[in-house]
Amino acid sequence: MSLRILHAGLLTTVQDLGRHGWQKYGVVASGALDSFALRMANILVGNMEAAAALEITLKGPELLFEEDALIALCGANLSASIADKSVPLWRPVYVARGSLLKFGEAIAGCRAYLACAGSFDLPEVMNSRSTYLRAQIGGLHGRALLQGDQLKFGIASTEAQRFINQLKRSSEARSFTATKWSVGARALAFYNASPTVRAMPGAQFENFTKESRRIFFNELFVVSAQSDRMAYRLDGHSLRLSAPLELISAAVVNGTVQVPPDGNPLILLADRQTIGGYPKIAYVASVDLPLVAQMRAGAQIRFREITLAQAQALYQQRELDIQQLKQAIALSEK
Repeated sequence: MSLRILHAGLLTTVQDLGRHGWQKYGVVASGALDSFALRMANILVGNMEAAAALEITLKGPELLFEEDALIALCGANLSASIADKSVPLWRPVYVARGSLLKFGEAIAGCRAYLACAGSFDLPEVMNSRSTYLRAQIGGLHGRALLQGDQLKFGIASTEAQRFINQLKRSSEARSFTATKWSVGARALAFYNASPTVRAMPGAQFENFTKESRRIFFNELFVVSAQSDRMAYRLDGHSLRLSAPLELISAAVVNGTVQVPPDGNPLILLADRQTIGGYPKIAYVASVDLPLVAQMRAGAQIRFREITLAQAQALYQQRELDIQQLKQAIALSEK
């Protein structure tokens, strides 16, 4: 085995980009809440972008590396350290066998993603290794990681092995060595503790009162403590329909903003149900879902209206940025 869990932390699960293509059968998609951070971490260690990594929430675990490894930490800053020295984020890091990775205070964000070269040798469930806790499928036995668990690495790519060899030669017997470069400046440019999130009017937007529509796109909401991987509940303003509305349950997507009868909107996330019957006031642009994923209870959020065409353009630009980043990393290996 390659990675041993000495302490479990608050909530650490195996996630990839999700279990897609099964919602029509009632199977939840799951996957990383911050898919951008997971993709970046995998790219940095030479994995496929959709490979499984660890999603670490607020209070991280203690992990013992039982063999040399190449890792990358992206997303939240949870004060990662090895041998009492801070482990830098958003870059490849060589970790020597026998090293202990610990996490401390959550400085910024709430979800960190740890990718290891070769990913994890775990079985797929419906084409995904993502953990869905409620159904107890995917990941390691369908649950969060526990003390004593062990995860075996898969086979590292040729690119990852080159990084390992380069960093190992310069490690000078240290517990870990990181590249001098990172993708942090570019990656963190859009993270914000109290973000303005871009969204499109939903299918039932016009069914809400004029005042509720104004409030949604102009006022601050607060993330409730009653939030999880299924949905973030927002407090602060109660949104109301112009008249009673009966809806047939319909498919929902990541970022759908529903409004239940109490008027407090819900942003549906990775572990969302497959269908929903509450009115949909908006859809969060997919490029801004990482902002939502990194918000903690008590954080403030504001919505800004954009069009579908604008959301598509933002998505295309983000994908172009990621492809350019991959090319830059490939050049750095030569």
